[in-house]
Amino acid sequence: MTTDSKDLSFDVLIVGGGMIGSALALGLSRQGWRVGLVEGASVDAQLVPPQPATGVEDFEPRVSAISLASQRLLEQLGAWPRVQAARHCSYREMTVWDGDGTGRIHFDAAELHARSLGTIVENRNVVRALFEELADSEVAVIDGVRVKSWAHDQGVELDDGRRLNARLVVGADGALSRLRQWAGLPTREWDYDQQAIVCTVRTRQSHRYTAWQRFSLTGPLAFLPLANETGDEHFCSIVWSQDTQEARRLMALDTDSFRRELEMAIERELGEVEAVSKRFAFPLRQRHAKDYVADGLVLVGDAAHTIHPLAGQGANLGYGDVRVLLQELERAKRLGLAPDDALVLARYQRRRKGENLTMMAAMEGFKQLFGRDELPVRWLRNTGMRWLDQLAPVKNRIAAQAMGIHE
Repeated sequence: MTTDSKDLSFDVLIVGGGMIGSALALGLSRQGWRVGLVEGASVDAQLVPPQPATGVEDFEPRVSAISLASQRLLEQLGAWPRVQAARHCSYREMTVWDGDGTGRIHFDAAELHARSLGTIVENRNVVRALFEELADSEVAVIDGVRVKSWAHDQGVELDDGRRLNARLVVGADGALSRLRQWAGLPTREWDYDQQAIVCTVRTRQSHRYTAWQRFSLTGPLAFLPLANETGDEHFCSIVWSQDTQEARRLMALDTDSFRRELEMAIERELGEVEAVSKRFAFPLRQRHAKDYVADGLVLVGDAAHTIHPLAGQGANLGYGDVRVLLQELERAKRLGLAPDDALVLARYQRRRKGENLTMMAAMEGFKQLFGRDELPVRWLRNTGMRWLDQLAPVKNRIAAQAMGIHE
């Protein structure tokens, strides 16, 4: 529900109504907490369904590869059927190869006794599904307004003058989280000196419900399968992470020249690239908060950690945060503890910090491994990929853990 009350107090107030914050709000409300959600955009804007997609410009450039673990969370919240009713594309296979060598590895959901490895979804469709559920919940949605300030002893001040009070404030306000900054929570971060180019393409051949990723010395290229309302299998979302200088060169190309470069970069695995949408580029930076909690505050999603997009795990790490925080606050409710109890928040941080750091370290290792051209390193990575591809039990165990197929 939405609200315009002047004086509002909550058990939990969530700042940021994106894919992560809106899911957390919905889950906490179901547990019986008094929940508020502050979102800068209007609710009406979030609920507008997209037009049917007939061309590359009709898809949102921002997509996420939703793992089966994240899908289960969205199912529990009642939002997943709504996601499935909109455009989405489950992918059954994944092929990864070294563009500068002979290493290649292939993952197949059938080998894991699963229907899919995950689902590619436009971010706006996930947000809309969650807000449709929120409309029937007890969550007080305060939309079209931004947070002006926060302090533990003063609460949250909005830019329209309203002041909100809560036992626990959740920072779900993204990578440049102002709540994290106001709380004085330091981060460890570094610039990859890369940019990610994102757009939608149409290819001559079907994507075959496969996610494709080619590594090169200057960065990885991913073709993620999309499907429109008629089930057309020729659309893909691309994420092309390249060293900054190379990314700038690619962004400066005209559409036809970029299309040809893209064909060469993916080695024409899907035939000719027939159409390319408007391109966007954003700098890549890894960031990790040294602590996720402060007095009366907890961070989730990109506010706590950002990761290189080469494995598409950003949204799934955020949903991992949501899942664990829901578990810990449900436990607190059962034990009669306040949501900002220090031990409750410490348990959340302990459970999530290690897993997030492990994934971030793995992604950094992959980037470094494929970014080096020394002959011994090249031989090692290509031999390792071929070796792993032949060891089905080990390969499938890795895939199942990454995709959340078996927990």
